[in-house]
Amino acid sequence: MTHSKTHAQPHVALVGAGPGDPELLTLKAVKAIAAATVLLVDDLVSDAIVAYASSTARIIYVGKRGGCKSTPQAFIEKLMLQEALGGENVVRLKGGDPFIFGRGGEEVEHLRAQGVKVTVINGITAGLAGVTSLGVPLTHRTHAHGVLFITGHAKQGATDTVDWTGLSRTAAQAKLTLVIYMGMHGAAQLQEALLHGLSPHTPVAVIQHVSLPTQRHVVCTLDELHNTVVQNQMASPSVIVVGDVILGLLQLEQSNQRLVAAG
Repeated sequence: MTHSKTHAQPHVALVGAGPGDPELLTLKAVKAIAAATVLLVDDLVSDAIVAYASSTARIIYVGKRGGCKSTPQAFIEKLMLQEALGGENVVRLKGGDPFIFGRGGEEVEHLRAQGVKVTVINGITAGLAGVTSLGVPLTHRTHAHGVLFITGHAKQGATDTVDWTGLSRTAAQAKLTLVIYMGMHGAAQLQEALLHGLSPHTPVAVIQHVSLPTQRHVVCTLDELHNTVVQNQMASPSVIVVGDVILGLLQLEQSNQRLVAAG
């Protein structure tokens, strides 16, 4: 199946590829990927998702992963603009959701300023898919009155870093679940700061490779977060979920450990 270039107003679709499992794509995302003549693909998007693209589409990998060599954001924005103005049907395919730590807001602003129409197609974010896979909700009438998605990795050179101490106190008072993205590198610092406002016994789950066949997780208490991450060699990409919604899972795993120890 071939696709021709569009001659209407230049257009780019920012498409959320979800956490990795192709079955978690929306129908709208699949249609957009299939119709694209040019796809700019994030590092964390799986081959099974890229396979929905047309055989005639041009696929450009523009990986961005913390701690690794990555494509500069300015270059990605320039490339999207160039291809859209050239009449291509451009899809920027992003892991998770384009508007949750996906730099989607920056890209929309840049493209619209140049007269390019932008469509955003949501994807399931890893923070939601990860806890769901463990049978845990992000909100609960007893345990969590809200949820806060936050990055543990500040923009390079930024001075307005997160006040984790203040945030931890707010989370305790308001009964909030914290979902921390890109926090693995600073897990020790996060633990220390969060303990200023949250109990050391606060349950925590760390979920790696969300929704993929390689997914794995650990559950612990906040005062054991760093040690647990190190002992189990947990690494990026992972999400850290902090809050009492994890309590039932923690109790179950502690019970299983006691049974194993009793032998």
